[in-house]
Amino acid sequence: MSHLTMIKTLNFRPLSPTSALRKIVITSMLSAAVAMSGCSLLSVYRIDLPQGTAITQTQAQKLQVGMNQNQVLYILGSPAIRDTLEPKRWDYIYDYQAGTEGRRKGIADVKDASQHLVVYFDDNGLVSRIEGIESLPVS
Repeated sequence: MSHLTMIKTLNFRPLSPTSALRKIVITSMLSAAVAMSGCSLLSVYRIDLPQGTAITQTQAQKLQVGMNQNQVLYILGSPAIRDTLEPKRWDYIYDYQAGTEGRRKGIADVKDASQHLVVYFDDNGLVSRIEGIESLPVS
């Protein structure tokens, strides 16, 4: 016997109309599911990363020289930095990295502590000087 006679021939049978229709429907449903999911399958959801205290110029302008530390806490909240070596200085720093939602809303990133407010206190714990109000957003 030769090698050619040992090979079995394959018989292709035509697809039945119901089988062909079933494959078309399944393919269509899978395609629609992928299309409706949008790009979420291709990208990773990223969270917005706010760091520090977001303060506006309107808030900071409520501060006045002579206020005590509790009044400052009430208006601005806790500072990002309370240096133990310089206890009379409170630094309010804000950075923001837009994630998926922030980019959809068109919120810009705030980097390198460009929003930086510094409140100085005297020996009695009263505000003596305020710096950096102009670096804060207006509202």
